[in-house]
Amino acid sequence: MVEQIKILIVEDDREINRLIADNLVKEGYCAISTHDGAAAVEKLRADEFQLVILDIMLPKVGGYEVLQKIREKGNTPVLILSAKCEETDKIIGLGLGADDYLAKPFGIGELTARVKAQLRRYLNFSWETDKRTQIIRHMNIEMNVDTYEVKVGDNSVTLTAKEFEILKLFLQNPRKVFTKNQLFKSIWGENYINDENTVMVHIRRLREKIEKDPSNPSYIQTIWGIGYKLVEE
Repeated sequence: MVEQIKILIVEDDREINRLIADNLVKEGYCAISTHDGAAAVEKLRADEFQLVILDIMLPKVGGYEVLQKIREKGNTPVLILSAKCEETDKIIGLGLGADDYLAKPFGIGELTARVKAQLRRYLNFSWETDKRTQIIRHMNIEMNVDTYEVKVGDNSVTLTAKEFEILKLFLQNPRKVFTKNQLFKSIWGENYINDENTVMVHIRRLREKIEKDPSNPSYIQTIWGIGYKLVEE
């Protein structure tokens, strides 16, 4: 199956692009390279990819706009590469729907590890089709685990893969308090690396989609100094 996994690389620096592509090909993936945002959008319209590696500073169409178009289409994992490494830059990228953020310069080994982690989570998420249909209900939230549909009351809610997994984890463990460490390991499949923003941004994004008042959440409660838990009925 590895040879069928297609990864789109959107990076205007041709040397970096070629380095990434060559490494991914050695790992057995199909790597497609583009060097500007407009070309990336056309590729995304014409084909399906299991992962997108996306630079932010791109000619023609900016990286954030490309990211928004990816999210309009679906839940394909997006790994941002950027020389902009300030905390606010990471928050913006994650807030727009990116799944991971790697600052330049980066090690090719770390990039490969992050690619594999994202693919592992996404492919398990996308291709789990052999189980009986499972509906999880809590208060007025309804989640279909097979079709990845979520309703809050009568309203359908569109979640990214990570947001869906976070909500599913809470719904399946309604009494458990999850630390940021536990959430990071469960959802991203990696050790916690002092990156509280990744967890916090995804929780905030999820709340904005399911809560009437995200500032006063009715479903996902913050346990100060510990983590988060699902509000009991």
